[in-house]
Amino acid sequence: MVEEYIFPQSIEEALEILERYNGDARIIAGGTDLVLQLRRGEVKARVLVDITRIPELKGIKEEDGFIWVGATTTHQEVAESPLIQAKAGLLAKACRSVGSLQIRNVGTIGGNLVNAMPAADSAIALAALDAEVEVAGKEGIRWIPITQFHEDVGKCCVNPCLELVKGVRFRPLGENEGSSFQRLARRQALILPILNVGVVVGWEEGKFSRAAIAIGPVAPVPFRARKAEEYLKGLPVSPESIEEASRLAQEEAQPRSSLLRGSAEYRKDMVRVLVRRALMEAAKLA
Repeated sequence: MVEEYIFPQSIEEALEILERYNGDARIIAGGTDLVLQLRRGEVKARVLVDITRIPELKGIKEEDGFIWVGATTTHQEVAESPLIQAKAGLLAKACRSVGSLQIRNVGTIGGNLVNAMPAADSAIALAALDAEVEVAGKEGIRWIPITQFHEDVGKCCVNPCLELVKGVRFRPLGENEGSSFQRLARRQALILPILNVGVVVGWEEGKFSRAAIAIGPVAPVPFRARKAEEYLKGLPVSPESIEEASRLAQEEAQPRSSLLRGSAEYRKDMVRVLVRRALMEAAKLA
């Protein structure tokens, strides 16, 4: 049962509170997931530490060759950011897909990452962007590649009793790079996706120079289709190369049957469709 609700004014103060309560305190920001988990008894906490009043955890900025998004920045703020729209379009689209307007106005990027769901729209986009997560603890700051941040369904490598997510960073897309975010769901709002796909590609002299293909939920963590990515490098940007890469991504992905999301066979077929669609859009062939 929650007995105390505290508003620290700095990261240092928040970390001190976590240490003081020795496992009985939990970080809260938007609370769209944590409040439900507390009600269901899935998470125990005597103290909630609300980090929404810590200035250095909020905002979007470009510096030192990276775009940085603070942990308490909401999905709606990311979706509406001119910087994100111009230089990381798939993340803006992914954040527009989250929940409903009310949820997007409250739910945060940091919370979505820590909740560690393989279907999380923003996490799939960030995986395609090769993002790094900034984690603050008593020992200082550490940067964790997003591919190593998630460990299992609902589990990330952050110790919630001792650490907090400060933000996430990624390189902005350049002139000869494109991105796409595709989502398949039974309706447009307030529902988890059947599948979601984030893609980033680069090209030079008509050939793919890089490709990142992130797919969810087809594994316990956001999944990268590495064989498909490697296949595309150096090949002409064409419908034929994209079709084969989509087939390889379909082959790699291992979705499960689900009452909510459909049969494994259907979802595997749709992986190919969504990856093809995303690659075509990102390469501006659509």
